[in-house]
Amino acid sequence: MAGNSYGTLFRITTFGESHGDALGGIIDGCPAGIELDIEAIRLEMQRRKPGQSSIVTQRKEEDEVQLLSGLFEGKTTGTPIGFIIPNTNQKSDDYSHIKNSYRPSHADYVYEKKYGIRDYRGGGRSSARETASRVVAGAIAKQVIKDIKIHAFVSSVGEIFIEKSYQDLDFSLTETNAVRCPDLDVAAKMEAYIKDIKKQGDTVGGTITCVIQNVPIGLGEPVFDKLHAELGKAMLSINAVKGFEFGSGFCGAKMKGSEHNDLYNENGTTKTNLSGGIQGGISNGMDIYFRVAFKPVATLIQKQEVLSNQNEIIEQQGKGRHDPCVVPRAVPIVEAMAAIVLADFYLINKIYLSK
Repeated sequence: MAGNSYGTLFRITTFGESHGDALGGIIDGCPAGIELDIEAIRLEMQRRKPGQSSIVTQRKEEDEVQLLSGLFEGKTTGTPIGFIIPNTNQKSDDYSHIKNSYRPSHADYVYEKKYGIRDYRGGGRSSARETASRVVAGAIAKQVIKDIKIHAFVSSVGEIFIEKSYQDLDFSLTETNAVRCPDLDVAAKMEAYIKDIKKQGDTVGGTITCVIQNVPIGLGEPVFDKLHAELGKAMLSINAVKGFEFGSGFCGAKMKGSEHNDLYNENGTTKTNLSGGIQGGISNGMDIYFRVAFKPVATLIQKQEVLSNQNEIIEQQGKGRHDPCVVPRAVPIVEAMAAIVLADFYLINKIYLSK
């Protein structure tokens, strides 16, 4: 099975399944001499872990990270950082009813057709639990690029949207509510809606906006490794993601060039930022901002038609512990993948500047 690694210089390889003994990863290319803040890694994992509120899956995992290599006396050595995250609260019997059937909009069917075998317990490798390893790597990447600030937040749930521009939001409020929305009035509406959806045994999608500040000019490698292209790939690799746009995004397609051009100030900054901080695939020093769309979780706690492995359509009801809306827990995952991309390009750019 390929596709388990991401990055060029700062590179993460993940392993493990949702209901195996542990998840884990190897981070290669982390510079030596970084005094690693272990508590910062733990806090990022607490943001992603299940069971943290009434509007997410109630699986209870502490998601404690065990660092196995790459550190000496609290500092990175430049060698691979290996780590594991033990699974302690698997309930594999919750999935015995889907052993011989394929859930709609899940990876069940395609995994079995591609590999001839699948781990039906929570989706195995296709489970969003794999992203726990990414959050570890992202927490370390943030310490590589400590001057760059990454703020992600829930900007919509279903038809409920934040109407304010990100410049008018207080990012310090993001972690003060279960939805992770910095507009508290909107957050209350989102939370009430998610609870109602959960009572119906249904699910709902949403969007996450990410704002990256203090990015130096010059990150990105045209033509095929443009910064926004790699951010898009990183975001689209996250489970349940269906869309990515940066800067003006799809709204820019409706505009005239005279409306869309970001005119310069004398110091090289721009008067507007419809480019989203990236021009020609290279960061221009302005804020980078993008939006990621997540589909509704595919497992419903209500009856629906599924395909059996005997090619029969049967009726089945989902069981187990699932998120009615994935976006609140996906906020730290979006930040983590953004940090991995930026750390990678930061190290690539250092080599370029040293020539």
